[in-house]
Amino acid sequence: MVALAAHSRRGGDGMGTVSAGGWELRLFGSWGLARDAEPVDVGLRQQRLIAALALLGPRSRRHLASLLWPESSEVHAAGNLRTCLFEVSHQLPALIRRNAGSVAMSEGVSVDVDALRRLVRGLASNGDASTRADLVDALSGADLLPDWYEDWVVFEQERWTQERLSALDVFAEHSIARGDPDPAIRAAMAAIAIEPLRESAHLRLVEGHLLAGNHVAAAIAYRRLRDDLERELGVEPSSRFAELLAHRSDVPAYARGTEPTPTPLEVAHRGWK
Repeated sequence: MVALAAHSRRGGDGMGTVSAGGWELRLFGSWGLARDAEPVDVGLRQQRLIAALALLGPRSRRHLASLLWPESSEVHAAGNLRTCLFEVSHQLPALIRRNAGSVAMSEGVSVDVDALRRLVRGLASNGDASTRADLVDALSGADLLPDWYEDWVVFEQERWTQERLSALDVFAEHSIARGDPDPAIRAAMAAIAIEPLRESAHLRLVEGHLLAGNHVAAAIAYRRLRDDLERELGVEPSSRFAELLAHRSDVPAYARGTEPTPTPLEVAHRGWK
């Protein structure tokens, strides 16, 4: 993610400024912390606290205790948090800051989630990032803490998944609007890999193929979606697909869904691709 853009650095939030230059936190793919490019070993309990602050922002001690130790009593959870805060403060100086009631990441900590999320939001607002060739690859590989299963983490994972799917949709839309089908197809396929039955991604894929002049590929992509939706959910795709393909005389009728799917031998015999 560093190659995509400079990491986002945390700003002030009224808790007092503490510089944390040199700290870099990675939450995509796997949890990782480095200072001045040197990896730092961190215990699992401390990892949870740091990740929560990075994803949720400043939080009260009481909120953090109940979030991270939901099955413990209030007194026990508060004690666990005090111990964890002490360990982080002494082992990882200037990474977090705290006052009597709240805890936050220190100003200047670089977080990969912040950097990519800022780029995604810029794409949604003005499309400036839609010409970046590396954005699709960055979004494709941006799985948030994939091996973590706590309820609060799952919620953040789902929220981020919807953000990146929407970003891939917007990227594809902008590419099509520019008349540039290849990035649109790549973005659509990346979204489909994340959510295989996402209709908006399949629609962009069909539009990209049509824009590239690959009419049969477009129709087959539609037919594949139609078959998958029927098999998995018992529903039909949106009528927008049929509208895109209805008047394409160069598209085989089977691919448009108006004839049964032929066997591979029949396809070869008729010269279809």
